[in-house]
Amino acid sequence: MADKDNKKKPNPTDMHVGSRIRLRRNMLGMSQEKLGENLGITFQQIQKYEKGTNRVGASRLQAIANILGVPPAFFFEDLPGSETAGNRGFAEDPSAAFALDFCTSAEGLQLNRAFVRIADLKVRRRIIELVKSLASDEVG
Repeated sequence: MADKDNKKKPNPTDMHVGSRIRLRRNMLGMSQEKLGENLGITFQQIQKYEKGTNRVGASRLQAIANILGVPPAFFFEDLPGSETAGNRGFAEDPSAAFALDFCTSAEGLQLNRAFVRIADLKVRRRIIELVKSLASDEVG
């Protein structure tokens, strides 16, 4: 009976890889349908990958990485329990999870998309300084 329960629960690594696929796809403004078309599969299969319900094979992950313009290692970055997460030992960076949650939210995606369209580096820096000053005003 315990084996039956384990089979229904997605593997944490598969869930992480799927969430990174969703993150990058959303960062590019690409639909599940478009990604599926590029891979020759249905958007439902993309949904299953992103939820971690179905495991992504190595060749398929390589194809996804090529389409989304990232190296395959991108999908494993910040993997819980991995030593490559900054070699922090037992210490976890709680801001990493918060940043990922924010970046995948509707507001985070809108902010990121708008920000990257600003070509002038000086303007970008001024926006960062403005946001920092507004954030520090709220803390105090």
